[in-house]
Amino acid sequence: MDQPNSADVTNDVLRKRSLSDEVYDFLYRKIIAGKYSAGDWLRQEDISTQLGVSQTPVREAFDRLVATGLAERVPYRGVRVPKLEAKEILDAFIMRLVLESLAARLAARLISPDEVQALSAIVERTANLLSLEDMSTLRQLNKEFHTRLVDSARIPMLSKLYDMATNSFPDWMLYEYMFRHPELLQTSLVREYHEHQAIVAALMRNDSQNASTQVANHIKNLGDELEIYLDISGESIRELEAQIEPMISSHADT
Repeated sequence: MDQPNSADVTNDVLRKRSLSDEVYDFLYRKIIAGKYSAGDWLRQEDISTQLGVSQTPVREAFDRLVATGLAERVPYRGVRVPKLEAKEILDAFIMRLVLESLAARLAARLISPDEVQALSAIVERTANLLSLEDMSTLRQLNKEFHTRLVDSARIPMLSKLYDMATNSFPDWMLYEYMFRHPELLQTSLVREYHEHQAIVAALMRNDSQNASTQVANHIKNLGDELEIYLDISGESIRELEAQIEPMISSHADT
């Protein structure tokens, strides 16, 4: 029997990866658009039949959805759109506020010009992504921006903790809400764009204090959206912010 050459193997891998990406994008858009609600089960066999693909790319897409927090795997039952309790959301919010503001402070001292340029390029790619059709791309770029920022602090454990926090932070629910209320979309995304620009500007100046402040303000604004869009207790959010404010401000540069 003839052995497949390396080009054939590579092409098979690329086709497989592309198909998995397409299934992921399909499911991502359905979740963001609210076609699947919190708690709905994602049935591997049904989705495979619906899309006319084998179960392998569906299973791989499930793995990616779980890794990004858009789905959760329940032992012995399957994969579903997560049902996050308010306490879980608040915990993730406060952890993200602490970890990312600290990461920004450290990154401002260590980040290279190339890394700053890469962050700036990501922000500029989002400048005109203001429509519902842009939501999938926008969320991926937003995730990449914040992950690169935290990684620039050069502390792998901090990056791991941050990944854990963001996987429980329901930014996809915020996008879903805006998907259902497009009148809110442009204002929110323009504000996010300018906040990201301010973070990059502080990093470019190696201004640790301002970088931390800009990130903290950005995350706090996301907290406001949790209150407005997801009906999370604003009083609880403000109380948690007040509790950690001394921790954040105590690291101010002298």
